[in-house]
Amino acid sequence: MKKKIFILLSLLAFFSLTLAGCSGSQKSVAQEANTTDTWSHIKKRGRVIIGLDDTFVPMGFREKDGKLVGYDIDLAKAVFKQYGIKADFQPIDWNMKETELRNRTIDLIWNGYTITPARQKQLLFSRPYMANRQVLVTKTAEKITSFKGMAGKTLGVQTSSSGASLLDEHPTMLKNYIKGKTPVLYDSFNNALMDLDANRIQGLLIDSVYAGYYISKEKDPASYHVTAGGFDGEDFAVGMRKGDKTLKKKIDQGLQKLANKGELQKINKKWFGNSDNSLIKPENKKKPLD
Repeated sequence: MKKKIFILLSLLAFFSLTLAGCSGSQKSVAQEANTTDTWSHIKKRGRVIIGLDDTFVPMGFREKDGKLVGYDIDLAKAVFKQYGIKADFQPIDWNMKETELRNRTIDLIWNGYTITPARQKQLLFSRPYMANRQVLVTKTAEKITSFKGMAGKTLGVQTSSSGASLLDEHPTMLKNYIKGKTPVLYDSFNNALMDLDANRIQGLLIDSVYAGYYISKEKDPASYHVTAGGFDGEDFAVGMRKGDKTLKKKIDQGLQKLANKGELQKINKKWFGNSDNSLIKPENKKKPLD
């Protein structure tokens, strides 16, 4: 009997050590993937894989015929064209974007991606290229003109968005006013806006660039009201793994070159008209002294 117990304990100890070793090995592989500079691999492959939410108007979305278009689509293509690299776009579950990047199923997150302190701990960011802020969109008929006007009403927000984070970080600004102090979570803003139109929710916390573009395309823009509220402004940038310092350098330089040549301004005008939220301006070149 004692011999059987000894054998059983020995087997348990063996399996525990094996599992611990596997766990440590997996963690080591994940850490190595996150700290590797992949630029030479991307250059050799000739393409870069960009993860995005393909419902985020106007940054990256599908037209009625299914074609993927958007501001970030044009911008990413223009940046990598300078290096002879094709930009491939991979629609992903936005809630899993950092996991997809960590697992190397994508090389970049480029889709109206906001820089936040929490994200900066996990990822490396390019230079910011566009200003944005979270705004409250309501139907004009509701006569809601402030965050306090959402008292007892239902608010929608996209899962794992910067808006959802701000809502939790500063509950006294908006969250504490809404019904049940809990928002309705959506996978995409499209579904949230449909619910807003159907009065299933009375407010939507959303990126100002999305709100402005969407409302401008509606038959009756005046039926929507946008409240800026008090949340601080935020910046869009490209997210990548910590080890991709060369990739960051190439993207930063590529963005600046587009601005210097006037191509960035053309892309901005195409998608935003005269509204210029770009944070990258052409460099001032000093004239040589006579």
